[in-house]
Amino acid sequence: MHKRIIVLGAGLVGSAIAIDLSKNHKVTSIDLNDKAFAKFGNYPDIKCIQTDLSDTDTLKGLLNNFDLVIGAVPGFIGYQTMKAVIEAGKNMVDISFMPEDFMQLDGLAKKHKVSVVADCGVAPGMGNIILGHHNKNGHVKSYECLVGGLPVIREWPYEYKAVFSPIDVIEEYIRPARYIQNYEMITKEALSDPELIHFDGVGTLESWNSDGLRSLMYTMKNIPDMIEKTLRYPGCIEYLRVLRESGFFSYDQIEVNGTMVRPIDVTAKLLFPKWKLKEGEEDFTIMRIVIEAMENGQAKTITYKLLDHFDRENNIISMARTTGYTCTAVANLMLDGGFNTVGVNPPEIVGTGNGNLTYIIQYLKERGVIYQIS
Repeated sequence: MHKRIIVLGAGLVGSAIAIDLSKNHKVTSIDLNDKAFAKFGNYPDIKCIQTDLSDTDTLKGLLNNFDLVIGAVPGFIGYQTMKAVIEAGKNMVDISFMPEDFMQLDGLAKKHKVSVVADCGVAPGMGNIILGHHNKNGHVKSYECLVGGLPVIREWPYEYKAVFSPIDVIEEYIRPARYIQNYEMITKEALSDPELIHFDGVGTLESWNSDGLRSLMYTMKNIPDMIEKTLRYPGCIEYLRVLRESGFFSYDQIEVNGTMVRPIDVTAKLLFPKWKLKEGEEDFTIMRIVIEAMENGQAKTITYKLLDHFDRENNIISMARTTGYTCTAVANLMLDGGFNTVGVNPPEIVGTGNGNLTYIIQYLKERGVIYQIS
């Protein structure tokens, strides 16, 4: 039975989500920028509404007739958007990667008797779902996730393109990175502990500490060692560290010729055009998860490998596929009754459900996003 779904945000990932869901459901897409709706030219059944999603009162009024809400807004408005959706009494799947602790909305969601799955992308998201599954079925000793989205063509100077919200990309470079070592939380600056690692089909990439564990640090306290690191082409992070240490990513206002400005705003204006994927440029997503665990009395090393490429036939970037289709898999799981836990749920909770990981992996496989498991 077709459900009515509203997708908040029509960016690179939000548009891919809307297109995928429109194949089986009635979908409405909302964005402030009406030019974003151009991606739906071949999908006339997707209804488009131009409005300011930061206006929470207007947003609540638009949600009345929908069965499920998808949050695909930039992280800086993710929390207030999720709060508004909960107050409107609607179930939600969200990928906004907000800097705030979304679990602070858990009590509100339970009060309104709604089910929300947050951080439901590729990482965070799919990695959490995988770990949740294995942690339920055995004793996990360690979890390592290496992940990155990169342009196929390396272009000087940054050898990078923003394959999701650019402002959220900068957050990765400045937000302190936390990981778990011997049950203790370790905090280091982002971009720290660089390491060169070889990947089949790609070559050598550079990993560095990023704050990707998020909810896992609190829901998986029985696991002694957990870390997530971001991947870039070798040498890229040195440019970023210079910019950060020079203050270009600062949110603190400075005076320039009598005008107060935030350096981050100037940097964004300069960098975003250089980071934008041009028409015809392709990307890929790479992820490797290694879990050491005791399962059924045996010590095991379980490895998940993903190498996904730009979809040339449908002109959809890989990061939108790997992030968006994880989100739509969980959305369909909820609509099919496979997950309905009331409250705000991190994605690892979805992974604890019987058959949920199998459902999601199969859903992704049908769309060409294939995890190799060994």
